[in-house]
Amino acid sequence: MKPFLAGAARRSAPEARHGKDDSVIVGVPKESYPGERRVALVPLVIPNLTKAGMEVILEAGAGEQAGYPDAAYVDKGAKIVADRATVFRSADVVLQVLCYGSNDVTGKADVPLYKSGQALIGFLRPFGSGEVLQQIAHAGVTAFSVELIPRTTRAQSMDALSSMATVCGYKAVLLAAEISPRIFPMMTTAAGTITPARVFVIGAGVAGLQAISTARRLGAVASAYDMRPAAKEQVQSLGGRFIELPIEAQNAQDARGYGTVQDETFYARQRELLTRIVAESDIVISAAVIPGKKSPVLITADMVKGMSPGSVIVDLAAERGGNCELTRMGETVNVHGVAIIGAINLASSVPYHASQMYARNLTTFLTYMVKDGKPQLNMQDEIIRETMITSGGEVVNARVREFFKLPALATGH
Repeated sequence: MKPFLAGAARRSAPEARHGKDDSVIVGVPKESYPGERRVALVPLVIPNLTKAGMEVILEAGAGEQAGYPDAAYVDKGAKIVADRATVFRSADVVLQVLCYGSNDVTGKADVPLYKSGQALIGFLRPFGSGEVLQQIAHAGVTAFSVELIPRTTRAQSMDALSSMATVCGYKAVLLAAEISPRIFPMMTTAAGTITPARVFVIGAGVAGLQAISTARRLGAVASAYDMRPAAKEQVQSLGGRFIELPIEAQNAQDARGYGTVQDETFYARQRELLTRIVAESDIVISAAVIPGKKSPVLITADMVKGMSPGSVIVDLAAERGGNCELTRMGETVNVHGVAIIGAINLASSVPYHASQMYARNLTTFLTYMVKDGKPQLNMQDEIIRETMITSGGEVVNARVREFFKLPALATGH
């Protein structure tokens, strides 16, 4: 397995030089996905990378949409280059928010810019398209998918998926509050008492827990359901009421803490038991996502019909098919007087802090991987092994190969 190469050993053109011969050059291009406002690095983290023997270059304007002007990067020691091609030509490591794979609109345009031996780090949607992953591999890139950061204590500070889920959970409640005809907190006024809104969260993972916390801050009464019994204590610690159903999931979570796929009999019974709770809720936020799988349908059209007019559903699983049968990805629809929000890429709508969190995750990951200015790719290390998707012209990740039913790798990989 051929890891990415750092420093001058890999650079073929004098004009590609932007740093010292022994330094790893980290490049950040402007995000190209339509409407994407985040940036992979913020000025705050640049000194951490330079202390670790790296130099940072950015495409001009890369951070502007997130609230970080070029001058702020320069002040922290980064260099600004004029165009995207220069970033890819110069960099040993390219950092993106949405790499080709997660960016299925404009991402393919980056493939001709890749250089053999270069590292690519960002969201890659590793269980999306096997063909896309093969294209990245054939370009000779060593690609790391931040979605696959292990959910362990050691890797917690690198967990970009959780960081972005936190932002999504927060923003979901704000979207619901904005569109709802109801006030969230209880208010005692001269015109009488207004009762608090009832927010029900389905799926108490990172996004769901943040939704509970945000709803509580706004004064709503929050309750939540999750098929994983371990979620009960977390929900209650945030002041939410945990809904327990007389139904038990088989192997409710995998080794990484994610919910697992259940059979249709379980989902049918689950929907039946959730019908009354959904009908009594003013706001429903669904965040039941299973990595690499279509999202389970937990809210049927009949359940929506039973909700009060003016109710709101925010479906955070919209990108993977949706937890609500009526969700349309990227749209807000109104059915039976119920608004169903299928917004995607919500983290991009809070780009300043989403970028800050993501940049810290990437910086921790990168400084873990590069020691004294040199890459240390120990394949016995769980963090490196689990996140590396491609290397040496092949898709090398065991989970990804198994998912796409790829044959075993030849000896040497």
